Parts: sequence; structure tokens; C-alpha cells
Amino acid sequence: MSTIEKVRAYLKDFGIDGRIREFDVSSATVALAAQALGCEECRIAKSLSFITDDGPILVVASGDSRIDNKKFKAKFGTKAKMPHGDEVDELIGHAVGGVCPFAVNRGVKIYLDISLKRFDTVFPACGSSNSAIELTCGELEKYSGYDEWIDVCKDQN
Repeated sequence: MSTIEKVRAYLKDFGIDGRIREFDVSSATVALAAQALGCEECRIAKSLSFITDDGPILVVASGDSRIDNKKFKAKFGTKAKMPHGDEVDELIGHAVGGVCPFAVNRGVKIYLDISLKRFDTVFPACGSSNSAIELTCGELEKYSGYDEWIDVCKDQN
């Protein structure tokens, strides 16, 4: 089963699988996703993979946000270390370009960064390099099974 099929089955349990949008073009980066969706890059909910002492985690942040290393270390007790591209699929359950907070591997903790709270809706990927879904922050909480809201990104201008 492909990862988008895995995500589609996961979101079907919530009755929202029909809201997944698939594109004829790549949405593998923030810029490409914003272009495919016709929205601002900041509204893309990018899922960043990290390795911590407690295992792999995802931090979902706004497309224009950057990790603040001091905030990250204060929260997780370790430097922000991203896995190599070829490790992401094995650790998280989705390949680079389609990483999302849905249907991840068991034990992966999901954190939502407060940078997303600026928007009524955001667009996370859905397991492939050409998909997305529009969700409110409340829906993102519900469907991602997130662990907590955190503040680990640099302040917005």
C-alpha cells in the first residue's frame, strides 16, 4: 500500500478522505505546494522530522517558519537533528516530500508549532509528493492525534 493510500484509509475513518487534493504537479516543497494550491507559502503546514533521545518526532510548522535551535533544545533537551532523507520513510512512515502527521509509524510523537495558529486553515501533505488537505487547526489537532502545541520556531516578522 502506498503512503497516500495509507493516509486515505486513515482519514476515511474520520470521514474526510474525500477532502484530500491530488495534483498533476509536485507539492514536495513548501514553494511547490503553495503554487499547486494557489495559496501563500506560510499556510503550508510542513512536517519536519527530527531524532530525539525519546525517538523520532514530527514538528508541524507554518511554511515560512524556521526552527529556533535554542527553543528546540530547551523543549526536547537535545539539538535539533534531522534524519537523513533515506531514513525518514523508515522512521516516520512517509518519504521526504510527502511527510505528514497522519498514519505515521507507531511511537512517532507529533507536535504542532504555534506558528500555525495565525491561520484559519492550513495545508498539510497527505503522504505523497503531490497531495494536500485543507484543515483548521482544530481539525489538525483531531486528525493528527498530536501530543501538544509547542513553540520551537523563530518568531515571525
